[in-house]
Amino acid sequence: MKNPSSVRIPLQTGAATTALVYDAAAEIGVRATLVLGHGAGAGQQSGFMVEFARGLSGLGLEAVTFNFPYIEQRRRIPDRAPVLESCFRSVVEQLRNESRRAGRMMFIGGKSMGGRIATQIAALDPDLPIAGLVLLGYPLHPPGRPAERRDKHLPAIRRPMLFVQGTRDPFGSPLELQPALEGLDPPPRVYPIDGGDHSFKLPRKDAAAQAAIHANVQQTIVSWIASVVRGR
Repeated sequence: MKNPSSVRIPLQTGAATTALVYDAAAEIGVRATLVLGHGAGAGQQSGFMVEFARGLSGLGLEAVTFNFPYIEQRRRIPDRAPVLESCFRSVVEQLRNESRRAGRMMFIGGKSMGGRIATQIAALDPDLPIAGLVLLGYPLHPPGRPAERRDKHLPAIRRPMLFVQGTRDPFGSPLELQPALEGLDPPPRVYPIDGGDHSFKLPRKDAAAQAAIHANVQQTIVSWIASVVRGR
């Protein structure tokens, strides 16, 4: 599999960040692009982000990752929400303006914080040109503080959403998510990872089982996106 290509994304602050484009490996794949933001603790070069981007591209879906400004500038503390949101919107706008993606639907999402920021920009802008969201370990609440929920904006999204959530996720299990998703239009899909934590890791080290879980999640994402594309 060839290496991803690098795209410079100008930001409103005058700085820039870097996006990596993993081309769809299959000639006849899903005519869509999935843009994924990383989690708070690691950037787009983390093992999780690289594995998922490569896996999705190998299944025929163009995957794009990028760094939020604090990672690009080698800082450890995440930027405030408005900066993260502005960065994500800049990535979407830059990619949407590239002629090579004409006719493709764009989906956004990410791991943990990256997914949360994706939901926030989707909720704030009903005209954002996206067809749906893929959320990998949505941080419904901080660990140990279930009352501090991050779900009030979800009804405003009004696009298809896929939540992939571990049953041992301290940021919110699939059961905790369910009440927050009831009544949303269109109805979101929740894909639970039995025994998975916030990064879908199993309680016991089992390389084969862990690889199978990741492969199943990646196939689920591609199949779900294909179904949304067909439905549109």
